[in-house]
This record gives sequence, C-alpha cells and structure tokens, in this order.
Amino acid sequence: MNIETWALFSIAYLVTTLSPGPNVILVLKNSVQYGWKSALITIFGNLCCQLVIIALVAFGIGELLVRLPAWFVVMKLFGGAYLIYLGVKSLCSVRSFTLPSGEYDKGAVPKSTTGLFVEAFVVSASNPKTMIFLSAFLPQFLDVAKPYVGQFSIMYITICAIVTIVHLLYSYGISYLSRCFSISNFERKLSKVTAGLFISMGSGVLLSSRA
Repeated sequence: MNIETWALFSIAYLVTTLSPGPNVILVLKNSVQYGWKSALITIFGNLCCQLVIIALVAFGIGELLVRLPAWFVVMKLFGGAYLIYLGVKSLCSVRSFTLPSGEYDKGAVPKSTTGLFVEAFVVSASNPKTMIFLSAFLPQFLDVAKPYVGQFSIMYITICAIVTIVHLLYSYGISYLSRCFSISNFERKLSKVTAGLFISMGSGVLLSSRA
C-alpha cells in the first residue's frame, strides 16, 4: 500500500468514524457514568471486535454473509435486539454513579473491566452490515500485486489510531459538558438520550435489508 492509497483510506475511514454510531454512544455513556478510564476499555473492546471482523473480511466471510440470507437475518435479529436491550436498560438506569465533586458514589457499583469490554465487543458486532460494509470498503484500497496480510495490517493499525483519537475526543467533549451542568441532571438526560439512540439504532438494524 503506497502513501497515496493509505492517505485516501485514512480520510475515508475518518469520515465514517466521525458519524456517531452505537460504539460512540456507548463511549459517551460510559465516560459520564464511570469515568474516562472506562472509555479506554470500551474503545479496546470495540477494536478487538474490529480485528475479528477484518480477519473475517480477509477470508471472504463478508461476501458469504451476503449470499446467505438466513445467517444475515439471525445476526440482524440478535444485533438489533441487543441494542434495544441496551436502550431499555439505559432508561431503567436512573441511579447516579458520580457525585458533584467527581468522586464515585460509595453506594454505586461500577461495571467491571470485563463487563465493559464484553459490552463494547458485542455492541461493535451487533450490526451485520458492519461486516458487509468493510467487505466492500477495504478491498478498494488493496494492491492486488502485493501481499494482503501486510495491507490489512496497515489498515487495521490505521483504524485503531482513528477510532481511538475520535472516540477519546468525543469522550473528552462529553466530560467537559458534564462539568458545565449539574452532574445528576446531566446523567439523567444523557441516559434518556442514549436510550433513545440505542433503541432507534436497534430498530434500524432489525428493519434493515442487505442492500
């Protein structure tokens, strides 16, 4: 992969990453409720899932998914239902996790590192269209005259850098806003907003087609 192709790939993927999706919404929610460290764990879980997806794309699984409607429907039902579940769960979560001073409430029980990681991994894998999109997107930047492993590795490293930077900026932005408002009110409002977004995205996945 030459520098021109890499630059074009980076810009194209940056544009898609700037558009808030389920992963960004999860980062925002966890950042306010559990602190900035949870954002790093959430991003790591997302990137681990992306690694699996890119590996599957490299083996052509994405194209196979398009040709097998039954598997697409199964993944779509699971993914959409999980996002809706997160939305309902967020609506039911009215308990504040932090105090105005920024210290954690002693009565609150933050999610474990494993819980945050698994949740982020599943959210990233919840939309089967992600694999189909990457199956169509990534090969456009491959040089057929060169080994694919190195090129996919470069693209994945680039994806890691872009996702980490963009998601941390979103996390910093939402943390800054939380300091400008009453933290309890802000968390309550954010919980309602993220709940609506998760439910909307989950419904969108359930109603989506393979096109």
